[in-house]
Amino acid sequence: MFVYNFKVNGSKLYKMFFSGMVIFIIFAVVFVMLKMFTGAKSSAENDRCLPKNHVAKLNTSNYTNVLKTVHENVNQYVGLKINFIGYVYRVLDLKDNQFILSRDMIISSDRQSVIVGFLCEYDDAKNFSDNSWVEVTGEIIKGDYHGDMPIVKITEIKSTDKPNDEFVYPPDESYIPTSEIL
Repeated sequence: MFVYNFKVNGSKLYKMFFSGMVIFIIFAVVFVMLKMFTGAKSSAENDRCLPKNHVAKLNTSNYTNVLKTVHENVNQYVGLKINFIGYVYRVLDLKDNQFILSRDMIISSDRQSVIVGFLCEYDDAKNFSDNSWVEVTGEIIKGDYHGDMPIVKITEIKSTDKPNDEFVYPPDESYIPTSEIL
């Protein structure tokens, strides 16, 4: 039977531990720096957040979050192309080429709602009657309607049926807006 007697000097143990920690920290710093530089490169090339046609699709679950974010940060979203469904709603002081592409937002448990939406501009807007459901694709521009306002300059519009989920809900507090992702 072989017994090995291992005697460790306290200063040697400290030196080995300290050397191991220094090596670990150096590897961690190198790893983080590598991730930072490769991450920055990939985020600059990151078009995976938007579809290949670079049009952000709004739906029932993200509609009011996007609406709120775009209204609060108009300058960051100018030039963004969006696609969404809503109904045509007009108020008296809109121009002939304008309407609000609206949805009804539920605000209480007894299904009371308010109208929310994007102000849209389209040359042939008068061809679409109030309360008709349409799908639009357009680009956000900065306009003026009682102050700075995002306006969707429509590039494509088509009539559609009322969706099954016609109501939207107030923005949730967990939504974190970014200028890159809607």
